[in-house]
Amino acid sequence: MHAIRLHAFGPADNLTYEHVDAPSPAPGQVRIAVAAAGVHLLDTALRRGEQGPLPTLPALPTIPGREVAGVVESLGEEVAGLWLGKRVVAHLGFAPGGYAESAVVDVDRVHEIPGNLDFAQAVAMIGTGRTAMGIVQFSELGPDSTVIIPAAAGGLGTLLVQYAKHAGATVIGLTGSPEKTALARANGADLAVDYTNPEWPEKVRAWLGGRQATTVFDGVGGAIARESVGLLKPDGQHIIFGWSSGEQYTAEQTSVRVLGPAMMQKTGGPSPIRTLELRALTEAAEARLVPAIQRFPLSAAAKAHQALESRQTTGKVVLEP
Repeated sequence: MHAIRLHAFGPADNLTYEHVDAPSPAPGQVRIAVAAAGVHLLDTALRRGEQGPLPTLPALPTIPGREVAGVVESLGEEVAGLWLGKRVVAHLGFAPGGYAESAVVDVDRVHEIPGNLDFAQAVAMIGTGRTAMGIVQFSELGPDSTVIIPAAAGGLGTLLVQYAKHAGATVIGLTGSPEKTALARANGADLAVDYTNPEWPEKVRAWLGGRQATTVFDGVGGAIARESVGLLKPDGQHIIFGWSSGEQYTAEQTSVRVLGPAMMQKTGGPSPIRTLELRALTEAAEARLVPAIQRFPLSAAAKAHQALESRQTTGKVVLEP
């Protein structure tokens, strides 16, 4: 099979398209013929040699990628035969291996794809979608809510805009270019502004006409987060789930970090991650959430990483063999 391999941590050009042996499923595993592999910002950090939230860096050489969708083509021992030939999606967890034509995963991580979703949509929901479901549970959105969403044209931002609109909220989307502003508006944002214009906070204030925002869903941090929090009501919520700018901004009275243990505790149940994945797939299957997808060939994984790191992408980045 063909796969993307990383032999040394560093720039995106270190990702190489190679022919390797297909993996064999161990007991309790399935092998998936991959039709779509998700690309995440964490993938770019790991490629650079930055550990991020994971317990360790992957051993080299490695095949990156932790989100896959495709058809089950082989079963390990102790796996029910009904899985063979199923259209499935899975998050591989801490184990890499997704940027390939085949990948193995424990069967208890696998979800059958609802019939109306394609592979790219499913892979967007299994990672980015589950994160969106984890974030929104920290805020009770409704017709009285006014929500600010930085990076509103990204994979996660797109889903947050849609979710907030479906809940009846007024949505203000912040993006990094006029083209992305148009996408956020088309996606449902009531107001979309380009945050590269230094006057964007004044534009938002004028549009609000004396009102204040109730919620900021912040995955960007830095100056954009600081200005966004300045538009909040005194008792508003600044919900932090990342800081792609490289600088986290926390306001003492309003901020709450929701990634990791906080999100799992809020979800509850014996398997909170699987619960969030099921919620995400259901939202997409019922067309309440429609992920935006930017597709690259598997062989162009390096270009996909470069585009994602330079903020030239819109929606969820997906590799297709």
